[in-house]
Amino acid sequence: MTTYAVTNPNTGELVQSYPTATDVEVEAALALAMSAGKGWARTTLAERAVLVKRVAELHDKRKDELAAIIVREMGKPLGDAVGEVEFSAAIYRYYADHAEKLLADEPVELLDGEGSALIRRSPYGVLLGIMPWNFPYYQVARFAGPNLCIGNPIILKHAPQCPESAAAIQQIYDDAGFPPGVYANVYASNEQVAAVIADPRVAGVSLTGSERAGAAVAEIAGRNLKKVVLELGGSDPFILLSTDDLDGAVEAAVTARLDNTGQSCNAAKRFIVAEELYEPFVEKFTEAIKAGAEGISPLSSVAAADRLQAQVDTAVEQGADLVSAGKRDGAFFPTGVLTGVTPENDVYHQELFGPVAMVFKASSEEEAVSIANDIPFGLGSYVFTTDPEQAERVADRIEAGMVFVNGVLLDGVELPFGGIKRSGFGRELGRYGIDEFVNKKLIRTVR
Repeated sequence: MTTYAVTNPNTGELVQSYPTATDVEVEAALALAMSAGKGWARTTLAERAVLVKRVAELHDKRKDELAAIIVREMGKPLGDAVGEVEFSAAIYRYYADHAEKLLADEPVELLDGEGSALIRRSPYGVLLGIMPWNFPYYQVARFAGPNLCIGNPIILKHAPQCPESAAAIQQIYDDAGFPPGVYANVYASNEQVAAVIADPRVAGVSLTGSERAGAAVAEIAGRNLKKVVLELGGSDPFILLSTDDLDGAVEAAVTARLDNTGQSCNAAKRFIVAEELYEPFVEKFTEAIKAGAEGISPLSSVAAADRLQAQVDTAVEQGADLVSAGKRDGAFFPTGVLTGVTPENDVYHQELFGPVAMVFKASSEEEAVSIANDIPFGLGSYVFTTDPEQAERVADRIEAGMVFVNGVLLDGVELPFGGIKRSGFGRELGRYGIDEFVNKKLIRTVR
């Protein structure tokens, strides 16, 4: 049985438990979503956008309250928590303001024959969203915002450790005036989620989470012919080939690794440095990472810290060198840097979800790209170089869904987010995020 509970990772205190939904409650949510969705799809896009904009306004109005919740739930630093709520509001506002343009009819130029043809984007149906704990508001916003504008009703299953933020989001939708059933938070178990995915009333599912969860969801969805969008893990490369400001590059690298205490799918996790810069970079980067431990927040849970500890211990046992800021204390995990990691080491192909970085030396651009691509993931990536032609060349060769050149934390509401390989498929945010769960209906007319 899935247990929904808030356990403060700062103190280990069980703050509050929430009852898992009964089968009757899950069925009621499905039935209401199906019936309410019919009316929701018949409203105008302008009417839907007004309500989505109210959701944005309520996020802004309640940002301090919402931020405090996720500090309790998963240990997010307060400043980061406030920033997440603000970014979530920006996502809702973006889709409310731009949905009309993004969903406009698309004429098709006919090669033969009279008349006209166009693609009309219309609602897809009831959608299930399965969300993770690391960005409790942002992940919901980038899924729900565009799909509610389209006219798709949402059933939302949040992470078991985020029931309070899940309830707060539901309250926002209720207060914004959404019809009952159009957005429904359900504290469902994994078994109930499997049944919901298989239910013929559900048209599609979007999951952000682990590879294992993604594979399980995709398997059930595939058997039942359901569309899926998956945003899974990542072990993003940060490639430093040249710089005229090493201190600035190090600062960017530390920011890219320690954002959200290292618990971000698209955080830089593997730092690949040109041979001539390797020694000074490692020295400065290691000191900065160690210094970053000052005032660092805990990982989301003791279990998360246990998983990271096992990976780091295995890496050292298999020959890697670790420089650490100190000793682990419960969910608090010390920042650290691993060097000497080889392809024979298990961690070489793994994702480290916490404040530990791996650094590799590259003797050439070719080797840097080879190391960057030699993993099962392909979410994001970072390239730092003073040579614009090299930047374009390397960006073109990196096997990832996103490449950021000479900058970090450059995500935007208008920029598509997603990956390839075992990082999943499909896109969220921007125009591509609103184009996943729509019926792209062809209308061909002969006059």
